[in-house]
Amino acid sequence: MSTATLPRPAEKTAIVSLILVFLCGGVLGAMVMSYVHPGMHTAKQATPVGLSVSISEWKSELQLSDEQVRQLTSILDDFGHYYENLLADGNTRILQVLTPEQQTRYQKLLREHRTKSR
Repeated sequence: MSTATLPRPAEKTAIVSLILVFLCGGVLGAMVMSYVHPGMHTAKQATPVGLSVSISEWKSELQLSDEQVRQLTSILDDFGHYYENLLADGNTRILQVLTPEQQTRYQKLLREHRTKSR
Protein backbone atom coordinates (compact mmCIF):
# COMPACT_ATOMS: atom_id res chain seq x y z
CA MET A 1 0.00 0.00 0.00
CA SER A 2 1.52 3.29 -1.09
CA THR A 3 0.62 6.65 0.30
CA ALA A 4 0.25 9.74 -1.87
CA THR A 5 2.51 12.61 -1.00
CA LEU A 6 1.71 16.24 -1.58
CA PRO A 7 3.97 18.20 -3.91
CA ARG A 8 6.64 20.31 -2.29
CA PRO A 9 6.18 24.09 -2.52
CA ALA A 10 8.72 24.40 -5.34
CA GLU A 11 6.86 21.78 -7.37
CA LYS A 12 3.55 23.54 -6.74
CA THR A 13 5.06 26.79 -7.95
CA ALA A 14 6.41 25.11 -11.07
CA ILE A 15 3.06 23.50 -11.83
CA VAL A 16 1.12 26.73 -11.33
CA SER A 17 3.68 28.64 -13.43
CA LEU A 18 3.39 26.10 -16.24
CA ILE A 19 -0.40 26.33 -16.23
CA LEU A 20 -0.30 30.14 -16.24
CA VAL A 21 2.21 30.22 -19.10
CA PHE A 22 0.04 27.80 -21.08
CA LEU A 23 -3.12 29.86 -20.51
CA CYS A 24 -1.37 33.16 -21.31
CA GLY A 25 0.06 31.60 -24.46
CA GLY A 26 -3.39 30.50 -25.58
CA VAL A 27 -4.86 33.95 -25.01
CA LEU A 28 -1.93 35.65 -26.69
CA GLY A 29 -2.11 33.26 -29.64
CA ALA A 30 -5.79 34.04 -30.09
CA MET A 31 -5.11 37.78 -29.99
CA VAL A 32 -2.25 37.55 -32.47
CA MET A 33 -4.37 35.45 -34.84
CA SER A 34 -7.17 38.01 -34.68
CA TYR A 35 -4.62 40.72 -35.54
CA VAL A 36 -2.87 38.76 -38.29
CA HIS A 37 -6.09 37.46 -39.87
CA PRO A 38 -8.73 40.09 -39.03
CA GLY A 39 -11.03 39.32 -41.97
CA MET A 40 -10.83 35.57 -41.65
CA HIS A 41 -14.02 35.18 -39.64
CA THR A 42 -16.28 37.76 -41.23
CA ALA A 43 -19.28 35.44 -41.64
CA LYS A 44 -22.14 36.40 -39.37
CA GLN A 45 -20.70 35.38 -36.05
CA ALA A 46 -21.23 36.85 -32.64
CA THR A 47 -18.50 39.34 -31.78
CA PRO A 48 -16.78 38.65 -28.46
CA VAL A 49 -18.25 40.94 -25.82
CA GLY A 50 -15.06 42.66 -24.69
CA LEU A 51 -13.96 43.50 -28.21
CA SER A 52 -17.07 45.27 -29.47
CA VAL A 53 -18.14 47.26 -26.44
CA SER A 54 -16.85 50.78 -25.84
CA ILE A 55 -16.01 52.20 -22.42
CA SER A 56 -19.09 54.44 -22.64
CA GLU A 57 -21.26 51.37 -23.23
CA TRP A 58 -19.61 49.58 -20.31
CA LYS A 59 -20.17 52.64 -18.12
CA SER A 60 -23.83 52.70 -19.02
CA GLU A 61 -24.54 48.96 -18.96
CA LEU A 62 -22.47 48.16 -15.87
CA GLN A 63 -23.22 51.43 -14.06
CA LEU A 64 -19.53 52.10 -13.55
CA SER A 65 -18.29 54.91 -11.36
CA ASP A 66 -15.95 57.55 -12.78
CA GLU A 67 -13.09 55.89 -10.86
CA GLN A 68 -13.90 52.50 -12.42
CA VAL A 69 -13.98 54.08 -15.89
CA ARG A 70 -10.57 55.67 -15.22
CA GLN A 71 -9.14 52.33 -14.06
CA LEU A 72 -10.57 50.39 -17.02
CA THR A 73 -9.26 53.00 -19.45
CA SER A 74 -5.82 52.71 -17.89
CA ILE A 75 -5.91 48.90 -18.09
CA LEU A 76 -6.93 48.96 -21.75
CA ASP A 77 -4.24 51.55 -22.56
CA ASP A 78 -1.62 49.42 -20.81
CA PHE A 79 -2.80 46.36 -22.71
CA GLY A 80 -2.63 48.24 -26.01
CA HIS A 81 0.96 49.34 -25.34
CA TYR A 82 1.92 45.82 -24.26
CA TYR A 83 0.41 44.36 -27.43
CA GLU A 84 2.17 46.91 -29.67
CA ASN A 85 5.50 46.11 -27.98
CA LEU A 86 4.88 42.40 -28.34
CA LEU A 87 4.18 42.72 -32.06
CA ALA A 88 7.25 44.91 -32.56
CA ASP A 89 9.41 42.39 -30.70
CA GLY A 90 7.96 39.54 -32.76
CA ASN A 91 8.67 41.36 -36.01
CA THR A 92 12.22 42.14 -34.88
CA ARG A 93 12.82 38.49 -34.05
CA ILE A 94 11.36 37.36 -37.38
CA LEU A 95 13.56 39.80 -39.29
CA GLN A 96 16.64 38.43 -37.51
CA VAL A 97 15.93 34.98 -38.93
CA LEU A 98 15.41 36.13 -42.53
CA THR A 99 17.97 36.96 -45.19
CA PRO A 100 18.03 40.56 -46.49
CA GLU A 101 16.02 39.53 -49.57
CA GLN A 102 13.47 37.69 -47.42
CA GLN A 103 13.25 40.70 -45.08
CA THR A 104 12.30 42.94 -48.00
CA ARG A 105 9.64 40.49 -49.21
CA TYR A 106 8.36 39.99 -45.64
CA GLN A 107 7.96 43.74 -45.10
CA LYS A 108 6.18 44.03 -48.45
CA LEU A 109 3.77 41.23 -47.44
CA LEU A 110 3.03 43.00 -44.16
CA ARG A 111 2.30 46.28 -45.94
CA GLU A 112 -0.01 44.52 -48.41
CA HIS A 113 -1.81 42.71 -45.60
CA ARG A 114 -2.31 45.94 -43.65
CA THR A 115 -3.69 47.65 -46.75
CA LYS A 116 -6.16 44.78 -47.38
CA SER A 117 -7.35 44.65 -43.77
CA ARG A 118 -8.24 48.37 -43.61
